[in-house]
Amino acid sequence: MTSTLDHPDQFHAAVVEEFNKDLNLKDIDLPEPGQNQALVKVFTSGVCHTDLHAAQGDWPIKPGLPFVPGHEGVGEVVKLGPGEHTVKVGDLVGNVWLWSACGVCEHCRTGWETLCNNAEYGGYTVDGSFGQYMLVDTRYCAHIPEGANLLEVAPILCAGVTVYKGLKVTETRPGQWVVISGVGGLGHIAVQYAVAMGMRVIAVDIADEKLELARKHGAEFTVNAREVDPGEAVAEYTGGGAHGVLVTAVHEQAFGQAIKMARKNGTIVFNGLPPGEFPSTDLRDRVQGPDHPWLPGGYPPGPGRSPGFLRPRPDQAHRHRVQARRHQHCV
Repeated sequence: MTSTLDHPDQFHAAVVEEFNKDLNLKDIDLPEPGQNQALVKVFTSGVCHTDLHAAQGDWPIKPGLPFVPGHEGVGEVVKLGPGEHTVKVGDLVGNVWLWSACGVCEHCRTGWETLCNNAEYGGYTVDGSFGQYMLVDTRYCAHIPEGANLLEVAPILCAGVTVYKGLKVTETRPGQWVVISGVGGLGHIAVQYAVAMGMRVIAVDIADEKLELARKHGAEFTVNAREVDPGEAVAEYTGGGAHGVLVTAVHEQAFGQAIKMARKNGTIVFNGLPPGEFPSTDLRDRVQGPDHPWLPGGYPPGPGRSPGFLRPRPDQAHRHRVQARRHQHCV
């Protein structure tokens, strides 16, 4: 093992010991990095809404108690475990939602590591970044560029990766139209990425201050969905609808609106699933026609459209000056 510093036997962390209760601030044992792992001293961590779901035990497959949430942590490598590493002691790295995967199954070999049966998830199946130290798998951790603002880069590890991959999956090309539905914690980053990628950006939200933020970041056209029908507004402005629609607003109504905002042969990407009834009937009629059989599970035929894993690249956000903003609707 490689280490240059002495470390405490225990460290302070925010621990979930019971679901739907306050996190407990307590000292826990310092972990020893295993094969392909590194011990990281945490400098800062973002907070994702998934952390709230984890702490409340909202999902059918719950984390094992007790656990430390957090998958937007940034810190310095202070110790390396056995194995070959692409990082060294002193490097800045980040933990991410996809903490590790097997690397050899069909899903891993085709770029869909999030579907791996042996995947581990930061702050969910493996202790995360809500503490003074954390472990990362050096094969999957994010490499943080020198000079990056750590407070701004932390949310890029989740919100940034999610919308960047989502934009890529829309297959929208430079000069084509893309709609960003929802200008919150994910959406305001998506607008910046889309502009940097050469897309013509339309932002849709129900809050004027968020639409103003989207225009500040380069959105060409904005729509307040509380005041006008966004499908009609987008279709009129673009001459038929957007080539790609990225929905970051996890709400049933936003999902239904997305179908009307896309042009023929356009691609819609949903970053998350809303509560309530999914508008699958409208989607089927739009894509296949009302009399075409619908596949089990509600997915249309053809290649998968859900955002899979993309190795985190905070250097791209840093190079294009993509910034995570703090405002009351981000979480």
